[in-house]
Amino acid sequence: MYQILIVDDEIHAVEGICSGVDWDKLRITAVFKAYTVKQAKDVFEKERIDIMLCDIEMPQVSGLELTEWVREHYPKTETIILTCHADFKYARQALQLGSLDYILKPVPFEELEQVIERAEEKLNKESEINQNSKLGQYWFQHQPMLIERFWQDILNQTVPSNPKAISRAATDRNIPYFEEMIFIPILVSIQRWHKPFSLRDEKILEYGLKNLAEEVLFKSQEDQLILSLSSRQLLAIFSVDGHQEYLSELEEAGQRYIEACSRYVYCDISCYIGEKVQGHEMLGLVTKLNEMERNNVAYNNKVFLLSTPNAHTPNYKLADISLWSVMLKEGAFNDVLMEAIQYLNGLEKEVWNADLLNRFYQDFQQMMHYVLQTKGIQAHQLFSDPSSQESGANATRSLANLQEWVKHTVIKAKEYVFSLNQTQSVVEKAVQFIKLHISEDLSREEIANHVYLNPDYLTRIFKKETGIALSDYLFQERFKIAKELLAKTDMPIGAVASHIGYTNFSHFSRSFRKHTNMNPNEYRQLHQRTSVGIDKSSVDEHNN
Repeated sequence: MYQILIVDDEIHAVEGICSGVDWDKLRITAVFKAYTVKQAKDVFEKERIDIMLCDIEMPQVSGLELTEWVREHYPKTETIILTCHADFKYARQALQLGSLDYILKPVPFEELEQVIERAEEKLNKESEINQNSKLGQYWFQHQPMLIERFWQDILNQTVPSNPKAISRAATDRNIPYFEEMIFIPILVSIQRWHKPFSLRDEKILEYGLKNLAEEVLFKSQEDQLILSLSSRQLLAIFSVDGHQEYLSELEEAGQRYIEACSRYVYCDISCYIGEKVQGHEMLGLVTKLNEMERNNVAYNNKVFLLSTPNAHTPNYKLADISLWSVMLKEGAFNDVLMEAIQYLNGLEKEVWNADLLNRFYQDFQQMMHYVLQTKGIQAHQLFSDPSSQESGANATRSLANLQEWVKHTVIKAKEYVFSLNQTQSVVEKAVQFIKLHISEDLSREEIANHVYLNPDYLTRIFKKETGIALSDYLFQERFKIAKELLAKTDMPIGAVASHIGYTNFSHFSRSFRKHTNMNPNEYRQLHQRTSVGIDKSSVDEHNN
C-alpha cells in the first residue's frame, strides 16, 4: 500500500488528476495535495510519501528544485514530473534528478496509471533488495553465533544425534552443513589460574583463550569453530578432509597453544584431541573426551589423544588412614602431613583418576572430622571460612589441588588444636573429656589423669569453678542423656544404661528412680505419651 502527493499550483489540474485516476486499482491508500512547494515540504514532514507527482512550472520555486530537495531529504520517494512544455532539456534535467518519468499536460490518465504502476514496481523491488540486504548483513554478522548455537544444541541434545535431524536443523537455520562433512573436536580444559582473578577477569581471559585458539590452533583458517562448554571448558571443532591425517599436526598445535596460554593468559590447560567423526557422532565423542578430562587428575599442560589408549593400569596400595588417625589423636600432625604427601607423590601418575582421587579425599576428610570430634572440635568451626571452602571445592579437580587441600586442612587443624590447648582451662578440658567418654565407666582418677592433676585437687578446683561437685556433674550429664534417649527413641532400657556407662541394669534403675522419682520404663511411658499428645494436638490444630 502506497501514499501519493500531487503538487501543482493549478487547483483544477490537481482535482482533475484526483478524480480521473483509479487509485484503488493502483493500491494507493492516501492522496495528498499541495499547491506550493512550501505546502509540499510540510506534507513530507508529516506523512510518508512514496510517490510524488509534481508540476515543473510553479511560482517562486520550480518543481525541479522541489524534486532536488526530495531526492536529498527523502531518497526513497519516486517522483513523476508534469509539464506543459515538450522541451527535452526539462526531461533531461528531471531524469538527472532521479525522476521516474516525464509526462506532458494535459495528463492522459491511462498513461499516468501505467507510470504509477512502474513506480510501485520499483518501490517493491527496492524494498525487497533492502530487506535481503538487511538479512544478509544480519547473517554475516551473526553467523558465528548461529553456528555455535547449532553445535550447542547438538551437544545438549536439543537436536537429536541422528543425521536427518541434524541436517534438518542446519537447513532450518541456513547453516552450511551436509551429512558427509568430517570433524575433529578438541576439548580444552582450564586446569588452574596462575594467580587469583575475579569472575570478570576470568571471563576476559577466557575471551583471550578463544582468540589464541583461532591464531594458534586454527591458524586463522575458515570452517573452524571454538565454543564455550562451561566456565572451564572450551571445545574447538575442525572441519577436515576425511582422507587426510591431522592428529600429529593437531598435537603439535595443541602443545604450542598450551605454551601460549601459559605465557599470555596465565593458566594451565590440557587439550584432549578426538578422532574424525560426522556431525551425528559428535555428542558421543565429546562425552568420551569429557571422561578423559575428568580422569586426568595428575597431569597439567599436556596434550592427550583419544586414539592413544592407556598402556597399563599400575598396582597401588591404599593409604593407611587408620594409622594416621591414631597419630593425629596423639598430636603428630606434622608426621601425618609428611606421610600423606609422600603417599600422594609416591604413586605413579598413571594410577590416579577421578574415582581414586575422590576416595582418598573422602577418607582423609572423614578421618580429620573424627579426630577433631574426639578433641571436642566441630568441623564447621574450623573449615567454614572462604579459603577452606574454596580449597575443599577444588580438592578433587587434580592431584595438585588435593595436596594443597591436605596441607591446608592438617595445618589449620594443628594450629587450632594448639591454640585451644593453650587457652582451655583445666576444668574445661575435664568437662570435654567427660562428654567424649560419657558412655564409659569413668572414674574420678581417670578424669584427673587426663588433665595431669591429683584427683583431690581436681575435685576442689572443679567445685570452685562450676559450683557443683565433679561426681554430681558426671551423674547429671549421664542422666540428662538417659532421659533424652528414653523420651525420644525406642532404644532398649538396657542399651540406654550401657550408653551412659552403667553395666549393671539394677544399679541404673535405682539411680534413675533416685534422680527422677520413677523407674526408666515409667519415665518413658509418661514422656512418649506426652510427646504423642503434643504432636496429635498440633496436627489437629493444623487441620482445623
